[in-house]
Amino acid sequence: MALQVNDKVLDTDEEGFLLDPSEWDLDVARIIAEGENLDMTSERWEVVNFVREHFDERGTVPEARHVLKLLEQKFGKEKATRKFLQDLFPYGYGQQACKIAGMRKPRKLMLDV
Repeated sequence: MALQVNDKVLDTDEEGFLLDPSEWDLDVARIIAEGENLDMTSERWEVVNFVREHFDERGTVPEARHVLKLLEQKFGKEKATRKFLQDLFPYGYGQQACKIAGMRKPRKLMLDV
């Protein structure tokens, strides 16, 4: 499969995850989010940017527990819950946030636990 973003055609897997995370940029994120029917709120951008920063620094996708710590720091304890993360990404953190952040499909589905 392929994803058309501006004048670029990006290769994706059968579920729409980028095959090459280095091709990601904000326009790519917006197009993927539209495909997921998600408006990019400040909370969603915080999670997506955190995933990108974590990946750039460590070469891995952060587990959900690390995202919950970020949500607590940025938005307070009441938003640092798995339910709030599920509300942000109804089909799962691994399935949507990581896709919007331009990651390959996470092998470790424990991201959503």
